Amino acid sequence: MRERLVVGLAGMPGSGKSIAVAVAKERDYGVIVMGDVVREETENRGLSLTPENVGETMLVLRRKEGPAVISRRCIPKINNVKEKKVMVDGIRSMDEAEEFTRHFPRFSLVAIHSSPETRFRRLYHRRRSDDPADWKVFCERDTRELSVGLGNAIALSEFVVVNERKKEEAQEEIVRVLQRVEDRWKR
Repeated sequence: MRERLVVGLAGMPGSGKSIAVAVAKERDYGVIVMGDVVREETENRGLSLTPENVGETMLVLRRKEGPAVISRRCIPKINNVKEKKVMVDGIRSMDEAEEFTRHFPRFSLVAIHSSPETRFRRLYHRRRSDDPADWKVFCERDTRELSVGLGNAIALSEFVVVNERKKEEAQEEIVRVLQRVEDRWKR
């Protein structure tokens, strides 16, 4: 039996990771969202899901349990997914990517990139409870995300999809990238 293919997805908030997740689902991938683990932990601590609380919970978890804590918490979730291909949305560091590589030899890291202005506009309109309401909070969140190593994960990804134009263009590029990843692992 072939091993499970796991594709990690890295990208700054608002870069378009949800587009990649939608494409992956259409291609019969199971999906695990790393941010859900942090949001669950935030709620378990009795905190509301504000950008500040979710961000602080992420940092506290990493300080107490190490930089790959979220990956370790996702591994059982990945193992319980019925699909043979899994996308893990929300890789934040190379420590997390390396943790997945240790458990899933067929692991690939893909990044989605968009400019800060584009990302802020998307987040402002998305209005999830932990999305920033203004530019200052947006910049604070970016700084926090970069402080845990997200920039390195993006820079060291095997593939980078630039998502600045039409959604359809990003979708087409993501399909091409996932096909390349799948073809490589079929060999």
